[in-house]
Amino acid sequence: MNPIKIIGIDLGKSSFHVIGRDKHDVPIFKKKFSRAQLIEYLSNLPACIVAFEACGGAHWLGRKCQAMGHQVKLIPPQYVKPFVKGNKNDFIDAEAISEAATRPNMRFVSVKSEEAQVISAIHRIRQGYIKERSVCMNRIGSLLLEFGISLPRGHCKMRGVFSWLAMQKCPFPPKLMQEIVGQHDYYLHLNIQIKEQDKKLIQLVEQHPLGTLLKSIPGVGDMTASLCIANISSASDFKNGRNMAAWLGLVPRQHSTGGKPTLLGISKRGNKALRTLFIHGARAVMSKPEQVGKVYGNWLVRLRQTKSFNVATVALANKLARIAWAVMTTKQPFNEKSLHPNLQ
Repeated sequence: MNPIKIIGIDLGKSSFHVIGRDKHDVPIFKKKFSRAQLIEYLSNLPACIVAFEACGGAHWLGRKCQAMGHQVKLIPPQYVKPFVKGNKNDFIDAEAISEAATRPNMRFVSVKSEEAQVISAIHRIRQGYIKERSVCMNRIGSLLLEFGISLPRGHCKMRGVFSWLAMQKCPFPPKLMQEIVGQHDYYLHLNIQIKEQDKKLIQLVEQHPLGTLLKSIPGVGDMTASLCIANISSASDFKNGRNMAAWLGLVPRQHSTGGKPTLLGISKRGNKALRTLFIHGARAVMSKPEQVGKVYGNWLVRLRQTKSFNVATVALANKLARIAWAVMTTKQPFNEKSLHPNLQ
């Protein structure tokens, strides 16, 4: 039997479809495994390339394969789709993955560490609490509106909703008040849960070697630094800072033809949560240019004078992403003197 050069795995919750290729890129076998059977098979397989999509459970399996001595290649799902031939099924997907992994210009994703995945999980839970809190606030407002009471928006009003209701002197059923009290208690509980998640992230950033370095960048705080650690497995995945900014969707979307370049708004591709945090950080810098923003020199001043606030904010977010890449690559804190002379 020809030695296996590469295997492509179509991941599932309980079933895994595998196709193996030899050194001539000819498919030589296809098998279906359960999770336990797959781990046993890979542990007995000579070292080879193991490729699968970067989806749910991929990083866990990637760490397992690396521990067994295999070379892991994680591929973004959108880059596998063009290699799917004919109708879609699990073995065709596995074959497409094994074929895509052999392309010389294919882009791959680094396997995340266990710590990075834990940080990502904390962020996801925190985001879930925030969404639930917004739903709870809207629910309280809509219940009151049904009885002719228009509650102003904002956390300030929500925290003091009962004092505000007392000032309105609007009669409504006592049983409704019981429901509002229950929902308000849930709102306060969610606030506590969000603060607990914040404390966990701040502590993890302080303990991580890259956390302090990233926080040295004006406009990058604990939330942005922790999400960079969680979602950027290795800064070496990007050739330069612009590639990382493009991955975050902070560069113009291009639609060019006939040799005439046409640039549109930002592409908004990639990691939405991290892009949002970089823009929020840039907005914080733009709101205090004489304090936080002074490190960016005349570049930021000229940008603010010639562009609208939102355009300048996104441009600064792009710059923050590039600086973050440089900090993660060099393992050195931000130094304003190292900024390009043309940006001063």
